[in-house]
Amino acid sequence: MKLIEVVTPAQQKAFLELAVWLYRNEKNWIRPIDQDIEGLFHPETNKLFRQGAKAKRWLLQDHSGQIIGRIAAFINPKMKEKQPTGGVGFFECMDNQEAAFLLFDQAKDWLQSEGMEAMDGPINFGERDKWWGLLVDGFSEPNYNMPWNFAYYQRLFEDYGFQLYFKQYTYARKVQEVGFGQKMKDRAQVILEDKKYTFRYIKGKELRVKAPEYFMTVYNKAWARHMGKSIALKEAQLMFAKMKPILDPRLIYFAFYQGEPVGFFIQIPEINQIFKHVNGKLDLFGKLKFLWYKTFSPPNKMLGLVFGVVPEHQGKGVESAIVISYDRMSGKASFPYKTIEMNWIGDFNPKMMRVCEQLLAEIYKTHHTYRYLFDREKPFERHPIFT
Repeated sequence: MKLIEVVTPAQQKAFLELAVWLYRNEKNWIRPIDQDIEGLFHPETNKLFRQGAKAKRWLLQDHSGQIIGRIAAFINPKMKEKQPTGGVGFFECMDNQEAAFLLFDQAKDWLQSEGMEAMDGPINFGERDKWWGLLVDGFSEPNYNMPWNFAYYQRLFEDYGFQLYFKQYTYARKVQEVGFGQKMKDRAQVILEDKKYTFRYIKGKELRVKAPEYFMTVYNKAWARHMGKSIALKEAQLMFAKMKPILDPRLIYFAFYQGEPVGFFIQIPEINQIFKHVNGKLDLFGKLKFLWYKTFSPPNKMLGLVFGVVPEHQGKGVESAIVISYDRMSGKASFPYKTIEMNWIGDFNPKMMRVCEQLLAEIYKTHHTYRYLFDREKPFERHPIFT
């Protein structure tokens, strides 16, 4: 077997096409959009390179010349860990331990040569909300920008020596006819009767102009200390601009206290229900197909992107009030979305897990994020619990 570093356009294409060949008989696999993956590995489209990030990719060729595996390794300066930690991702391989271990070894050797002491995987070369974790349970169609892989990948990772760093849960529930627990309804009622709190959609000019500012305010108070960084208004504006083609104002909901934003519930239509028809291509024909399906066969599932409340309003029932208030419209039979999935909830975030449980949502999928310590004698620690 032969390892080949990806450097030419032909090799870049082979990196993408390997997954198409491997999953050719898998009805639940949805081909990712090519540019969503390829764009991660170019400085023009991934700003991490301008911040000192590094990345390499390799293909694995068998004795006949067939490409049977691939892997990427990367160093993200935004990853803040006790020891210098790199990442591996976009791993695909036939069910062959020797082949898989050659790929893991190549990534490990390069990361060690760059001064890393551990590697996490499979992860994204960027933010955690995309391409993060190994699917180990719930092998239904993937949500947009979430991994789908063969079940045997778990064995390959664990036999190599990767250890579980944390689990990521996807919770799901029907929008109508499920209801909520009495404790949740009681907590919500106290807040809903407090006239200092208001809950509403963000639409029209306010969605275009003010929503990014509201989002930035809540995010920086609720997540910055856990995620290691705050976001600037320009970043929030860019996020909403990128989502504009798929935003549905009915899925953007904010909580205010005396007119100031204190929480939000941001969802999008689950667009993989559309992207599965474009075969990974967003060329002119792919865009036309996207518009046709968006218009005439729109998604009936919504994906919860972010749900949170600023710390000073947590534990009071505001989370419950947002959900109960939102349900007054979405619970109607005329609402077009029939199911909701709350994506990417780490087992290190028990507060968010409890919120999902109070929603009577159930774990629908599980992904694992693994860590491999290069010093095999060093004590292994799992991801710290959010408090």
